[in-house]
Amino acid sequence: MELNAPTLLTLARIGLIPVFVVAFYAPLDRANLLCTLLFSLAAVTDWLDGYLARRWNQTSRFGAFLDPVADKLMVAAALVVLVEDIAMPWIAVAAVIIIGREITISALREWMAEVGRRSTVAVSVVGKFKTTAQMAAIILLLYREPLLGIPMLETGMVLLLVSAALTLWSMMDYLIAAWPVISSKA
Repeated sequence: MELNAPTLLTLARIGLIPVFVVAFYAPLDRANLLCTLLFSLAAVTDWLDGYLARRWNQTSRFGAFLDPVADKLMVAAALVVLVEDIAMPWIAVAAVIIIGREITISALREWMAEVGRRSTVAVSVVGKFKTTAQMAAIILLLYREPLLGIPMLETGMVLLLVSAALTLWSMMDYLIAAWPVISSKA
């Protein structure tokens, strides 16, 4: 296992998760701002570690495995604390859709790799839009306070629902692409 800069950024993102959760529940005046900054930092390192790995030719199998795990852990942690804090059924439904999709697609990718068809479920454009919408929604929901007259909480809720819809679309795309392999008798 090679610990290069991109992999260290990914490990740092995982290390931010307990810090984020503790900050969320800390009795601080601006805990929402701190959590927003921590989650935003994690989102930036998600982009940065991939960029650096490709730019510096430091891709590795460990990094390719760890990066999506780190992303899913951070998003799941944020959604879990938000569901508890914003006790609204639509937030919970969106969180279940998002987390459930991640589990489903991770299992599908693992199985497709086992049968030698991993490229059938490669990352799609819809998946990239889904990720962007998720990150933006979570950032707005964490911040919550109106900014420049824009209601961040309400905007974040709408964006989370859009993200959940994109999540379902993305999952259906993956399942349709994999269906010939899944349904084959071999």
